[in-house]
Amino acid sequence: MAEKFKITYSTLSVDNDQLHADFDAGIKRVKAQLGKTYPLLIGDKEHSTKETFPVFNPADAREPLFQFAKATREDVKAAVEAAKAAVPVWRSMPYKERNAILYQAADKISEHRYELSAAMIMEMGKSRVEALADVEETADLIRWYCYQVEQNEGYLRRMSSFGANDTNVSILKPYGVWAVIAPFNFPLALSGGPVGAALVTGNTVVVKPSSDAPYTTYMLVRFLMEAGIPAGAVNFISGPGSTAGRELIENPAVDGITFTGSYEIGFNQVYRQFSRRYPKPIVVEMGGKNPAIVSDKADLDKAAQGVMRAAYGMGGQKCSACSRVYVQRDIYDAFMEQLIEKTNIHVKIGNPLDRDTFLGPLGNKSAYEDFQRFAAQARADGKIVLGGNVLDDGEFAYGYYVEPTIVERLPQDHVLVQNELFVPIVCVLPYGTLEEALQKANDTVYGLTAGFYSEDEQEAQYFLDNIEAGVVYVNRPSGATTGAWPGYQTFGGWKASGSSGRNIGGPWTLLNYLREQSQTIIRG
Repeated sequence: MAEKFKITYSTLSVDNDQLHADFDAGIKRVKAQLGKTYPLLIGDKEHSTKETFPVFNPADAREPLFQFAKATREDVKAAVEAAKAAVPVWRSMPYKERNAILYQAADKISEHRYELSAAMIMEMGKSRVEALADVEETADLIRWYCYQVEQNEGYLRRMSSFGANDTNVSILKPYGVWAVIAPFNFPLALSGGPVGAALVTGNTVVVKPSSDAPYTTYMLVRFLMEAGIPAGAVNFISGPGSTAGRELIENPAVDGITFTGSYEIGFNQVYRQFSRRYPKPIVVEMGGKNPAIVSDKADLDKAAQGVMRAAYGMGGQKCSACSRVYVQRDIYDAFMEQLIEKTNIHVKIGNPLDRDTFLGPLGNKSAYEDFQRFAAQARADGKIVLGGNVLDDGEFAYGYYVEPTIVERLPQDHVLVQNELFVPIVCVLPYGTLEEALQKANDTVYGLTAGFYSEDEQEAQYFLDNIEAGVVYVNRPSGATTGAWPGYQTFGGWKASGSSGRNIGGPWTLLNYLREQSQTIIRG
């Protein structure tokens, strides 16, 4: 079960010696599994494939950590068929019985938090705090969704009656087979969250994780199977998006889909191509170009800390990362001084498995190359006031390590100010009036998260009334634009950042996975 002390994305520091000792033990358990080959999980059976693919450690990419089965389109079709066959059994199970299975799986996630976190770090380079938060969020998302079904009594509502002989009810029912395509950056929370949401509402699931970080999703499905979920109700496939992912998008037996990833793939491929025969539910969670605004009435210590944590936490590889900061001109220099100082003091770069590392490597070679390209653009068109370099000597020689980077003197229409970067680069720009700052903050196709710093309540309310984003924070030192937690802050985007209009981890999330049926019965 969950501990009294729980690490979240807002946890500022962890000095708990027992926790770190338990984490070290978890690392040893995972290292004992290195070199293994993991199969697909279809129905209630392991399924090997002719080909496998390697999963590498971005901190030292010389040798693969694991091998995973490389699914063909025929393998994915078999998984969809297994999920379709399981629909009548799973959807007809009383919601309390479904919840009991999911609660048990959530508890297994919490019980295995250290090895799950250690494996996640090895696969994609998070720090200990970030990885533990990812694991705990997954368990809490599943528990939250179970709670929502219970609070709504299975989503059945009795309606009005015209007389003694008619009964009218509204009931929300599952769609059927749901596909979940998860990203590399939150490999457990962004697979386990939508898998849990689909399952608690009576849908069956085929889940495909990122090929960069499939291990924790594999374990999630294992835990669900161990908890007693019926055969085929959840299925695990692994492999490239061009084959496994494409089959999920094109297979007519898939009734709904949740995709988390880039705008380019999420909108142009998934959103536009999934519902071909008739409208189907699509939950597409995409990127962000998330601004923070710092007023001249702000607490600059609080603002600099919040921006630093949101810009560099997990190497900026969060769709909620702070990548633009608009600072009132009169306090610009003072803010920059504090941001640079806090970055130099607090952002320790190193092996992400180490206890005191804040910034590990980028998740893959592609991001490493992106960083170098963006840094070159920043030097050419603006001014890099901190960082901007790769680290490739000594302990960094075989990994994808880069420096946290602060850029200024770029125009509002510059590609680095407009486009999502997914690396630890933050652009800082001055502004004159608050109206100007809001206009610039909203000047993007994205609308995911945003932050504001001012001790003036009227200014804060003006920000809340005018910002175009799905998740907003005011005066948050633990993260200017990051750190939502199930049951506390819902998470989702406006405009190009999301499709459903209903955020993750909130009171309306499960409506994405259900459709309404009106039932009338006349007696006598």
